[in-house]
Amino acid sequence: MIGRLNHVAIAVRDIAKASAVYRDTLGAEVSEKVAQPDHGVSTVFIHLPNTKIELLEPLGEGSPIAKFLDKNPDGGIHHVCYEVDDIKAARDKLKADGARVLGDGEPKIGAHGKPVLFLHPKDFCGTLVELEQA
Repeated sequence: MIGRLNHVAIAVRDIAKASAVYRDTLGAEVSEKVAQPDHGVSTVFIHLPNTKIELLEPLGEGSPIAKFLDKNPDGGIHHVCYEVDDIKAARDKLKADGARVLGDGEPKIGAHGKPVLFLHPKDFCGTLVELEQA
């Protein structure tokens, strides 16, 4: 069902500082910061030869990553994103198998302009999983 790893997301308090680490220290290609108001975050993508790293910074007080950063003041890995060919078929199979889809269960448009869903970390070895339509 799952395809390739699309990205690993890292929650950070200061996206400019984190971007500089990847760009200046590690020599990576870093995208511009983009606000994602529907998801309560700002994002930057680090482009690697085989995948991407997504940096997430809270956007407003209601940001879903604010609690994560309260528990992890230095930031850290927030979720992994896998591609799927058909996000609704994947959702339906996962739900039939007992997995919990977060939110209302309907895909939302993600940072890449494609439908995404999040799966409960307790169902996936303690890891928040994002599925993105390939």
